[in-house]
Amino acid sequence: MLKTSINRIATPVLLTATMVSSFAAVAADATQNSYFDAIAAHCGKAYEGVVTAGNAADDGFTGKTLIMHVRECSNTELKVPFHVGDDHSRTWVITKTEQGLRLKHDHRHKDGSEDKVTMYGGDTANSGTVTEQSFPVDAESIANFNENGLTQSVTNVWHMYITPEVFTYRLTRENRDFRVDFDLTKPVALPPTPWGHE
Repeated sequence: MLKTSINRIATPVLLTATMVSSFAAVAADATQNSYFDAIAAHCGKAYEGVVTAGNAADDGFTGKTLIMHVRECSNTELKVPFHVGDDHSRTWVITKTEQGLRLKHDHRHKDGSEDKVTMYGGDTANSGTVTEQSFPVDAESIANFNENGLTQSVTNVWHMYITPEVFTYRLTRENRDFRVDFDLTKPVALPPTPWGHE
């Protein structure tokens, strides 16, 4: 009789624990989906940005017009070219994975061919928030950086923030904190097609 009573008590407890665990997994996915959707809501629009943090390593951005363009959007992938003046080589690729979100940097030459340092980035390590996701460098990118003499980049962490007013792209590592803030309240004229894309 006592055993039956314990089982009747234990079963709801186990069910509750399972439900909480499942809810946590769903909540993490929902958080990242909400973040993804917030960027996708700007599909087809472009915005101008300004460098708000950086150092001598970022001099190539000084005095250049910086434009992000939420150019290609599907339910699982966003392609966001980042134009720096007349340099149309960079596209951020944000993809949904089974583990979370992935950020890659698609770098091309003017003729459309891939740069030797391309498709580097990383995956989210946790669910982040609806306004912020961070992408620590992955093993594939570390190998690429080492092969190309970019050993300072092997501890990179990329961050992307979005609010109704501002989208931020940020790169952090030891002795470097680079940040560009884009004004989402003022769409600008669409930039040219990024190199290597139709």
